[in-house]
Amino acid sequence: MTETTARARLDQLWARGCAFLGTRTAVMGGAMSWVSERHLVAAISNAGGFGVLACGSMPPDALAAEIAATKALTDKPFGVNLINMHPDLNRLLDVCREQAVGHVVIAGGFPSSATLARIKDGGAKAMAFAPTLASGRRMVKLGADALVIEGTEAGGHIGPVSTTVLAQEILPDLREAPVFVAGGIGRGEAIVAYLELGASGVQVGTRFVCATESIAHPNFKKSFIRASARDAQASVQLDPRFPVIPVRALANAGSAAFLEFQRTVIARVDGGELTRDEGLLEIEHFWAGALRRAVIDGDVEFGSLMAGQSVGLVTREQPVADILAELIAQAETALAGRHGVGASLTSSVPDRAMASPSVLGAV
Repeated sequence: MTETTARARLDQLWARGCAFLGTRTAVMGGAMSWVSERHLVAAISNAGGFGVLACGSMPPDALAAEIAATKALTDKPFGVNLINMHPDLNRLLDVCREQAVGHVVIAGGFPSSATLARIKDGGAKAMAFAPTLASGRRMVKLGADALVIEGTEAGGHIGPVSTTVLAQEILPDLREAPVFVAGGIGRGEAIVAYLELGASGVQVGTRFVCATESIAHPNFKKSFIRASARDAQASVQLDPRFPVIPVRALANAGSAAFLEFQRTVIARVDGGELTRDEGLLEIEHFWAGALRRAVIDGDVEFGSLMAGQSVGLVTREQPVADILAELIAQAETALAGRHGVGASLTSSVPDRAMASPSVLGAV
């Protein structure tokens, strides 16, 4: 397969994702709190990807300002990630409508049909996360226009199942909506593998943390560059009475302190000093502000260094455009290495991966 043919094949494989996002490549940026702000989001979109603003715990006015600031840096499509449990979710959705946001991604639980309808009534496309095939189908029936499936290799809050298993479970059978794969993706060969399995695109987070345009503190970036895959560990729950939502981050002194803090709180509850609910609240609040301390202030000893296992593939600081170009080159090389695939570009491409000719060759 020639280089030109490989490029055409890649364009066909992610044509559905490109058409859905309105971009030249079907690579979404992961929504990483404090990292995925206006500068990184705009850089990803300007380079042909799809940047996604992380709202996190922002109040509505702050989100409105961040969206406006992002629009001042790019005229390309980008999305906004909202947390389903945010107390001002409906107002945040109103902000997205008022700011004419084209795509809204709901994370942190299953959105209701009312939430999805509110997104779509505001003129945006609704995206949701699906940890199983059944939940994915349910989300589509409730109104989700596209899905993200994210494996346990990802950074931040994670589920228990690997990306490769989720992809095999969901991609061959869920064809009603575009599906984007996330978690542990750091090279173009992996992107091709998921596209060929039926994905419409991918979501990449950890690789973009050390982008030149990322505002992450130099200490934070150095921690990523020095880390290996096994350094990105999931947080540990000591007692089933006190559930901890697993978070994958680089192990540091703060990780050890969290384990000791859990032991202390559990002992206080068992001793009658705290109620179980009070203990749960103290454990939940332990990491409050810890991510900001690491990303913005550079406290890499006791801050939270949320990172996916693909952190081992982060070896240097690079401009976003170079990272995307590297991923695409790797994908094309993988496709060019296929034997006998170039005879017919359309014969083995799933129907749902096709789009209008105007999308093909846009990269």
